[in-house]
Amino acid sequence: MNDFFDLTGKVAVITGASSGLGADAALAYANAGADVALLARRVEKLDAVKAEIEKTGRKAVVAACDVTNEESVKAAIDKVLNDLGHIDILLNNAGIAVRGGVDSMTVEDWDKSFDTNVKGIFLASKYVIPHMKDREYGKIVNIASINAVIADKSDVFIRHSYNSSKAAVVGLTRGMAASYARYGITVNAIGPALFESEMTSQTLFKSEEFLKSYNYANPAGRPGSRGELNGTILYLSSDASSYVQGQFIIVDGGSALV
Repeated sequence: MNDFFDLTGKVAVITGASSGLGADAALAYANAGADVALLARRVEKLDAVKAEIEKTGRKAVVAACDVTNEESVKAAIDKVLNDLGHIDILLNNAGIAVRGGVDSMTVEDWDKSFDTNVKGIFLASKYVIPHMKDREYGKIVNIASINAVIADKSDVFIRHSYNSSKAAVVGLTRGMAASYARYGITVNAIGPALFESEMTSQTLFKSEEFLKSYNYANPAGRPGSRGELNGTILYLSSDASSYVQGQFIIVDGGSALV
């Protein structure tokens, strides 16, 4: 039987790969057989992830990249193509969560959310898709959030720009999927609920009150653990999902059910 999850010979590009879910996904790709390109602003942290990738016997390339800056993204993608030859998978993982409601947050913070969470996907995809079209193959996975469809109830963690920017990711995913399916490119999105990461460990995981209420409301009774997102990422990045297009898969322990 064919192993549809085997990524041997594939090249995966991950934005926001310096820590958390991005770093975990990079290692999952390598363990599935892919060579990996690690993109983020903090190159020193990427070097540590690269060392872990190379322990698996796979190649790893590091490229400094600010996903909000077009020239930075173009240079990073050019480096990946020069060093690894082709790109099969793009995991648009870079993202930020800025607190604040529309009545209190600054325009600068609003723009920061959309520049990273939406414009970042646009720019990375802009420079990868022409290459995928030429090869008539590509797998693009966009990390959205359960907060695209479910808002935080707590005033302490109100994040209107995060809610709306992640909803925009879902809309962008559907539009890209419809346009590029004819070129052999699949585009799908994932909506994680609460997972511990560098971003959430400094905010949500520091509030016992929030965690208590989250665990009570979640049918699984807990946040997601490291590695639990990798199965969905690998599924959407592999030939196992060859006929899956424009979907938004929520990975949430059942949060959206209640």
